[in-house]
Amino acid sequence: MAWTAVTQHRARLGEGPFWDGPRQALYWVDIAGKQALRLMGDTVESWQMPEHVSAFIPCVSGDALVTLSSGVYRLDLKSAGHAPRLSLLCQVDPQPGNRPNEARCDAQGQLWIGTMQNNIGEQGQELPIGRRSGGLFRVGADGQVTPLLNGLGIPNTLVWSADGDTLYFADSLDATIYQYALMTDGYLSAPEVWRGPHPRGGPDGSAMDVQGYVWNARWDGSCLLRLAPDGQVDRVIELPVSRPTSCVFGGDDLRTLYITSAASPANGPLDGAVLSIRVDLPGTPCTRFAG
Repeated sequence: MAWTAVTQHRARLGEGPFWDGPRQALYWVDIAGKQALRLMGDTVESWQMPEHVSAFIPCVSGDALVTLSSGVYRLDLKSAGHAPRLSLLCQVDPQPGNRPNEARCDAQGQLWIGTMQNNIGEQGQELPIGRRSGGLFRVGADGQVTPLLNGLGIPNTLVWSADGDTLYFADSLDATIYQYALMTDGYLSAPEVWRGPHPRGGPDGSAMDVQGYVWNARWDGSCLLRLAPDGQVDRVIELPVSRPTSCVFGGDDLRTLYITSAASPANGPLDGAVLSIRVDLPGTPCTRFAG
């Protein structure tokens, strides 16, 4: 496959790709580098955050959300990259020492955000994880926070079935992707194992295609796994990076696959890049935050 690095930027810990259809723009973050980035056409914009940032998601109101260690903030996209204007929307996790990780919006534009024990030092170094202190939370358009899960290790992958009845959600400490039924009261059923450990790395972020297959980035696995609706491996997509972190479908026809990645001990030339490739079927669109 002919992979392309979409920019010269190399992240220390690239994550959270989001394709904004109305603007035809790609949003992503460098968690360890404390950067929120946006690619529009050939222009890359970046905003330097005061804290580690795990997601950068546009809002229907015209600004964007950034998920920082101290809470979820609105970012004024007209503010300068070196002096971003931030306003607090909500604080989701009261547990000291936690930080946000995976975050995506559901079809209703509600933000779902998973948190974990902070494992990144001030200089971007990896810190050991010694407790399962993370949780999963849902944030409404008004900023109201609903706790959904607790006792999580490393939350990753947030994708929903086309009918909205099933959530696919990974805990990378378990090397497992689980499925949950969404109950009529808005809460989640008990988890069921959907895709257990696989020799090609651990489960990180994912995207879903129009056939209901999940494309899962494999940390330390140098690949994506395309997983069938029953959780079985349909295809292994080899990548020129050691630590792919997540993926999203974009472009005007949603047939361009974008993959974020992180730096690695292998120090490959594309580690930390955002990669793109054309694929044979479209994915499902991202949804902006409804607030």
